[in-house]
Parts: sequence; C-alpha cells; structure tokens
Amino acid sequence: MTPDEAVVGCTGKLTIGTRGAGGPGEVLVRVRGGTETFLAYSDEPLARGETVLVIESRGSRQVAVMAWHDPLLDPPEGGDGGFAH
Repeated sequence: MTPDEAVVGCTGKLTIGTRGAGGPGEVLVRVRGGTETFLAYSDEPLARGETVLVIESRGSRQVAVMAWHDPLLDPPEGGDGGFAH
C-alpha cells in the first residue's frame, strides 16, 4: 500500500458522501492532468457533491479528505475578501 503523494493537496468532488466513522465515500479528484476516483475517508460525514481537499494518501486508491471552500471563489461574509480597510 504505497501512498500516492501526487494526490495530496488536490481538490475534488464527492460522488458518494462520506459517513465519518461509519465508512468511506468516493471522490473524483483532479490529478495528473485528468480525473481519478478514490475511496474517501473523513472525520465527519460529508455530503455528495461537496468540494473536498485531499489531506492524506492511504495507498490502494484511498485518501483522507476534509471539506474545502476556495477562498478566491467563496470569499468570507462581509464582502471585503478578508482584508481590513
């Protein structure tokens, strides 16, 4: 079970939601100029269609993910992009 370090730091979309401790889901990850699917594990349940960040490769096409919101595409509430005036 060799980890796939190329996938760590990539984002993807859950095609099957994760169940936290209840089991994995599936994520479609943009990597190596295309997309690949992996079993996705997370600490908390995450819904199908949610954007996630791969934080760990567990080998054998298994990854750990967390919810991800792109700060450039989804600025924080307040509309100033997080910058003080």
